[in-house]
Amino acid sequence: MILWFFCILAGLVVLGVPLFVIIGILTALAFTFFLPAEFNQFSDFLLLIEKIFELTDKNVLLAIPFFVLAGNIMTAGKMAERQVNFARAMTGWLPGGLGIAAVLSCMFFAAISGSSPVTLIAIGSILYPALIKEGYRANFSAGLLTCAGSLGILIPPSIPMLIYCIMVGSAVTIAVGDLFLAGVLPGLLIGILLMIYGLIEGKRFHYPIVPFSYKRVWESLKEGVWSLLLPVIVLGGIYGGIFTPTEAAAVSVVYATAVEAFIHRQLEWGRLKDLLTEAAVMVGAIYIILVLALSLNEFFVQKQIAEQLLNWIKTLQLGPVTFLLGLNGLFLIVGCFMDSLSAIMILSPMLAPLGLKLGLDPIHLAIITIVNLEIGYLTPPIGINLFVASSLFKMPVYQLFRTVIPFVLIMGGALLFLTYLPGLSIGPLNWLEGKKFWTPLVQERDRERLRAIRMDSSDSVFVEESQETKTEGSRVLSIKEMMDKVKKQKEVK
Repeated sequence: MILWFFCILAGLVVLGVPLFVIIGILTALAFTFFLPAEFNQFSDFLLLIEKIFELTDKNVLLAIPFFVLAGNIMTAGKMAERQVNFARAMTGWLPGGLGIAAVLSCMFFAAISGSSPVTLIAIGSILYPALIKEGYRANFSAGLLTCAGSLGILIPPSIPMLIYCIMVGSAVTIAVGDLFLAGVLPGLLIGILLMIYGLIEGKRFHYPIVPFSYKRVWESLKEGVWSLLLPVIVLGGIYGGIFTPTEAAAVSVVYATAVEAFIHRQLEWGRLKDLLTEAAVMVGAIYIILVLALSLNEFFVQKQIAEQLLNWIKTLQLGPVTFLLGLNGLFLIVGCFMDSLSAIMILSPMLAPLGLKLGLDPIHLAIITIVNLEIGYLTPPIGINLFVASSLFKMPVYQLFRTVIPFVLIMGGALLFLTYLPGLSIGPLNWLEGKKFWTPLVQERDRERLRAIRMDSSDSVFVEESQETKTEGSRVLSIKEMMDKVKKQKEVK
């Protein structure tokens, strides 16, 4: 069954069929040919409409258009350029300092845009000409910017993270803020490794350096302070409990518009209409794919595909270590043929419950998934960043792929660390909860933070065995009941 789906999917992708059409065709075929008894007339498909309508209850969906619009506004104005100037002032005295500044700038911009292609376009259009002018090799410059731009889906806030939380919600409940926080250290790790490579490149080819100047740093800070404050406001507000991720997205739009229009005076009000249209088109495409993917996921639920996968994995006698190794291989292959959002929408609802069954933390598994798909942005034939960079840097895709190979190897090494050292992702969450930062790969399920699995009505991780339920008979607790129970326990303490 699963092999059949992947074969059709791969064939349609090779033919260049639009993604939403692919998912729609697969969904229609799946329900028509594999569930003919349950879905034999049009009225039976009302179940899918109900599932799609449930999206209106997910407030986090509102964050996506806001973050996309904020990124567009920043790209159209001077906020990205001012962030670049500050990064150059801070690192220009180091060997390969401009390359290091490129990575830092991508990390800064990724913390607002939430999108990899937007980050690449905004920073690459500014720094690629500057790198070439300073004598940096064209292949190194293009490869570095293409890879650093992919940090947009890992450093919070991230649109793929928002989609991940929505798609696995039927099996595992993950707080968006928790997943955002878990992406900070992995994003820093990959960013630092890329900067180290830039430093080595600078020492090897003796690129020009600029003596460090406090005056230059201060001037660039004054010019770019409003740009640099945006990620502090957005992320600080989320983790400080001032506003939710959705509210933070709206704040980022208002802030970016105010700064560009009234402080930098780089945003014309007539241009705002075009930016809104561009954001609407991009978000509309995401939502069409999302609702179709939810319909396809409902078929997986009806046919109990997750349980079939679990039973098959049991026959292979895979432990957590080998399961994660196979998962990395699967996502690296899938990332070559699908964009990150599509892969998350189709595969994550099946794989998240399996990881939980093996004792893996859902947030740790989410980070592994996103890093794998981040690498997928850089691999042919569908690597989005390759095509964006090809157009941006006027370089053939095959040549760009050769330039990113060293950086892909670096990111692959970071992926192995993140896979088998869960503290790098869930450590900050554990620390905030007063637990050990470094945790084992497989851990006991925590009733207060680890989410419940709901593969079907008879399968749950949490079964209440207290005296209360003994009087009523043992029963499965809902997520709301578990949260209420934890809240009462805390109040008693």
